[in-house]
Amino acid sequence: MSQRSDLRRRRATLEDEWSRWVPRLKQPAPARRSAADGPLRPEVTESWLRSLGSVDPCRDSAPVADTRSVAERWAASPLRRPVDDLSDELHSIADDAGFVTAVTDASGTILFTRGGQTMRRRAERVNFAPGGRWDEPDMGTNALSLALRTGRPSTVFSAEHLVSALHGWVCYCAPVHGPDGRVLGVLDLSTTWDRSHPLAMSTVRSLVSAIEGRLRTEAPAPGAAQAATSAAPAAPVRLRCLGAERADRAGAPLPLRPRQLEILTLLALEPDGFTPERLREALYGDRAVTASTFKAEISHLRRALGGGVAARRYALTAPVTCDAVDVLRALERGDTGTALTHYRGPLLPRSEAPGIVEYRAQLEVAVREAVLSSTGPEHALRYGERAPYDAEVHEHALRLLGPHDRRRPIAVGRLSTALRD
Repeated sequence: MSQRSDLRRRRATLEDEWSRWVPRLKQPAPARRSAADGPLRPEVTESWLRSLGSVDPCRDSAPVADTRSVAERWAASPLRRPVDDLSDELHSIADDAGFVTAVTDASGTILFTRGGQTMRRRAERVNFAPGGRWDEPDMGTNALSLALRTGRPSTVFSAEHLVSALHGWVCYCAPVHGPDGRVLGVLDLSTTWDRSHPLAMSTVRSLVSAIEGRLRTEAPAPGAAQAATSAAPAAPVRLRCLGAERADRAGAPLPLRPRQLEILTLLALEPDGFTPERLREALYGDRAVTASTFKAEISHLRRALGGGVAARRYALTAPVTCDAVDVLRALERGDTGTALTHYRGPLLPRSEAPGIVEYRAQLEVAVREAVLSSTGPEHALRYGERAPYDAEVHEHALRLLGPHDRRRPIAVGRLSTALRD
């Protein structure tokens, strides 16, 4: 309630300033007075001054470019592919947080939007939609035009907008730079003024960083266009999920949250993949989780892998090696020694995802049974290190060890501890 009250007071103050200053700024220069000492930011009043020569503050919507050319421009835009890779995450933000997200080109023309039905209708009333022209000469002071002009992230709240039809909005923007430093466009998150939140800008920055990272990955090196088709494939991801929770590529850790590690593990264990419904059940069970939240996790994993996850039926398309898969393959060959080399503990030990819990039990049973079926005492001894309370395994080791084997006291001590506890 306190935050809502603060936002309401801020909006009322800005509305008063807008009513006081915009009519004065429209007058000839001698009649103008400085608004810099009030609550208005200098970049806002300076933008008002620049805009009033071409923009009517009472206009009701943005002018619209030719929609056919907009579709062609988006198809050819370097931003299209990285934004498509983020589509699940953008849907999640739009559906769960009540935002409209937009991407413009370098001229300020919107090429792409996503939003929930209510917010999308509201945005369309002011032509915050593909084809809408939101540069400063066309639509005055707004976050998109400021970000394009300054090359820096920008927020515009309520009556900081020059056009009064936008006073019910708050917008968060950051420019997207290409690998050569050029501004290719702007990513915007917009919502109603009462949903203003300081974390929105950090979300925008994070999304722009992801887009720019993708652009750098896709950009060919100078003079390397001919060699691009024969370039070496990306290094495989190494997933360690037995007694550990880590994924690396070329020695560098991938920035994955626990849920995304669960998804990666399940996809590695099932190369034929999952239907969306089955994977969602393996992750959440009966928990009520929105489809947008689930898709956002997939989207983050896909981005971390540089693609690598097929759509529709979720399956890995990038090379991933996994210690749990190594264990299962060794067991299929009857190679208990190699299986024990890779088996360093339970599968994702902190995970409670139903699919992980099920695979964890399968692996534990399979490895233990292989040890109990083995005639090599070294297998029981190695497994016994990780199963100190498993009396049956220690008894098996003792049966296989000769009476004069120097390792026998180890098994005796472990069995004594297991029986005592």
